[in-house]
Amino acid sequence: MSVGRICTRDVDTADPDEPVGTVARRLAARGVGSLVVVDGEQCPIGIVSDRDLALRVLAQDRDPATTTVQDVMSPDPATVAEATTIESALEKMRKGRLRRLPVVDACGRLVGIVSLDDVLSLIAEELTTIGGLVAGEAPHQHRRS
Repeated sequence: MSVGRICTRDVDTADPDEPVGTVARRLAARGVGSLVVVDGEQCPIGIVSDRDLALRVLAQDRDPATTTVQDVMSPDPATVAEATTIESALEKMRKGRLRRLPVVDACGRLVGIVSLDDVLSLIAEELTTIGGLVAGEAPHQHRRS
């Protein structure tokens, strides 16, 4: 199965020139921990997370009104194509110690995001299905009264 089938298509994004104060409010309002930073072509150029804001803005006493996303984002994020297998995406996550990967089309434009939670949800569904099949095939025990 490909990541294109399980990824979230409604992705929260940020502009590299936005003030981090604006981005922090968007993170809070949307209840997410990170935003994909995209260029004018909608290609991922970075990721900015609540951790980036804490360590690179608050901890360094930077002004959230004048510090831009580009100043604090993690640049050049690892991405996967829609056709990438889930196994390959998991391997990339494991090697990079990543919890999420932007999903891009053939032109490199952002089309979704796949997270470790998405993969875990799929595995849980599959295990539930398998459990149902096993339970349906198991011989029934008869109780004696």
